[in-house]
Amino acid sequence: DWTMRQIAGFGTGSDTNQRYKFLLKSGQTGLSTDFDMPTLMGYDSDHPMAHGEVGREGVAIDTLDDMEALFKGIDLTAISVSMTINPSAWVLYSMYIALAESRGYDLNKLSGTIQADILKEYIAQKEWIFPIRPSVRLARDCIAYGARNMRRYNPINISGYHISEAGATAVQEAAFTMANTIAYVEEVTKAGVDVDEFAPRLSFFFVSQADFFEEIAKFRALRRVYAKIMRHRFGAKNPESMRLRFHTQTAAATLTKPQYMVNVVRTAFQALAAVLGGTQSLHTNGMDEAFTIPSEEAMRLSLRTQQVIADETNITSVVDPLGGSYMVETLTTQMERDIFTILDTVDSMGGTIKAIEDGWFQRKIAESSYDFAIRKASGENPVIGVNKYIEDNESEPQIGLHPYDPETEARQVANLTHTRTNRDEGKVQALLKELIIHAREESKNLMPITIELVKARASMGEIVETLKSLWGTYRENPVI
Repeated sequence: DWTMRQIAGFGTGSDTNQRYKFLLKSGQTGLSTDFDMPTLMGYDSDHPMAHGEVGREGVAIDTLDDMEALFKGIDLTAISVSMTINPSAWVLYSMYIALAESRGYDLNKLSGTIQADILKEYIAQKEWIFPIRPSVRLARDCIAYGARNMRRYNPINISGYHISEAGATAVQEAAFTMANTIAYVEEVTKAGVDVDEFAPRLSFFFVSQADFFEEIAKFRALRRVYAKIMRHRFGAKNPESMRLRFHTQTAAATLTKPQYMVNVVRTAFQALAAVLGGTQSLHTNGMDEAFTIPSEEAMRLSLRTQQVIADETNITSVVDPLGGSYMVETLTTQMERDIFTILDTVDSMGGTIKAIEDGWFQRKIAESSYDFAIRKASGENPVIGVNKYIEDNESEPQIGLHPYDPETEARQVANLTHTRTNRDEGKVQALLKELIIHAREESKNLMPITIELVKARASMGEIVETLKSLWGTYRENPVI
């Protein structure tokens, strides 16, 4: 069976903690966390840029106190926790470690994932803080620290999902994700960490789109490609270093507002493709997600969709049930060839970072996205309720939007003020100066000093702003 991992995240840590407990009571087997935009971008909740966004589209986390509220009453040694955050991921990772240590947990008994995949941000999702190279250094530090201190934890979750949602084809999603993987592995091995020391904990995140057999073939081809890259390119010897472990989410971009209940059917087939393709973890989208953060009813139905597949269909009794199918095997082999062709192109350009700086990935995604939009507009790509089987007299659906408590921001800012008032300010400032010294030394891993900072109740924004003063921020070159 796979881990049933529905995403949750809104309001304060206490608010999301209640949603966690609802999902666990409903039979969910893993936790997944979305963070609000200020947290993602490294702003404290009292920063002017955060105004109006605190807790709106994810949970607000400023300090270790918020992390404690988020996981109150939840045994972190008994369940795996995934955190979807990238440019500021190393700070959240440090908070999670600090929380675990404060509870007396053995870090090697914790399982879960921090996304920390910054390269796909420059390619697709466009959430970044620092320039590319120091950002990759932070990802390197997460991976290296995890390999040596948290043997069951995934310190990176290399994502194709966002690449697909930006408009990439299935082959591009797979190939671009593998190109990013190569860049990370090169960076960590250059830091002196043996590939077999960290590769077993690399994890991945892919979409399950609408094209049923293409998606299954994509997952199968990715396993082949990844194993060959790790064995032949990086000399991995441990079979676990060659095993592709991935989470899947159904495709948010396929959800529609017209006839929105049809989204239940879309999601069910996408979930089935992911399961037949061998996913180890799955999130099924809520039927109302085209409108709002999903309701508890929508989340329960999405979870029940997975539970029906797992418990009623008996398809989990066979490994790779479509193996040997002429169509699926042919698609898999062709996709494997196409992925390697794209990887050869990236290598010829000087590698992933150079291709990002040149805008190559971004142009390819823009072209694919435009092509799909044209086919959808013409009806060549049918979308039920949008360009086919349209209900002429369909009334506006009465969807209850997720309530945003206007007091959330005030409560969160009050929490932050309380934390700052009750900490040792001199210790925080001394550690921030030490952070700058460590950051100037390229080979220095920034995880230990960041863990010290969050234990002293330094805030996310203070840590990020300190490094901005050294590294600056990233500005994308226009993609033409």
